[in-house]
Amino acid sequence: MPNAKLAERLDAALPQTQCTQCAFPHCRAYAEAIADGRADIDRCAPGGATTVRLLAEILGVAAKPLDPRYGAPAPRRRAVIDETRCIGCRKCLDACPVDAIVGTNKWMHTVIAAQCTGCALCLPPCPVDCIDMVATAPPADAGPWPEYAARETARWRELAEARRARRARGVRTGAPRSAPRRGAALRDAPSAEQIRAEIAAAVERVKRRRAGA
Repeated sequence: MPNAKLAERLDAALPQTQCTQCAFPHCRAYAEAIADGRADIDRCAPGGATTVRLLAEILGVAAKPLDPRYGAPAPRRRAVIDETRCIGCRKCLDACPVDAIVGTNKWMHTVIAAQCTGCALCLPPCPVDCIDMVATAPPADAGPWPEYAARETARWRELAEARRARRARGVRTGAPRSAPRRGAALRDAPSAEQIRAEIAAAVERVKRRRAGA
């Protein structure tokens, strides 16, 4: 078993996009693999050179270039669903590692912009290709990573952990978003009212597009 405290420190150095580019199912799994010597520090493309340096400092080793086999740093992006083409299959809900997509079976889905990590894991399962990844500006308080802020990566970590805990209990992902959540980062997540407002806004966008067609 990896050193839990070391794995926790390593996990905190990762940007928590949960993108799986490192070949592990989530950021915590990668941190644990580094802690017990199963993986090197050069696999986190979203974190780039900043993450490699942070991991190296924690381990007391020399930094190294990113391994190109695991991708390269890229400008920040977020998912956007074309609501006019969405068929409500909920495959993207099941794929999102931080529950940033809201909707229900056979009804249009939409993305909570502030909660999307840009992992792009929702793209492959979409049967109608109605999801695009669009460029988005880094937050004003980005750091230590150029593209991400520590406050949002902490929130993504807790959201991902909560989702994995639900799955371990046999609860399907994409659970009702009005369910109460715990933890400081989770308390910062959008409220049920905000989620309803985003869905209502998405519905209105579809109505306007159809009216103008």
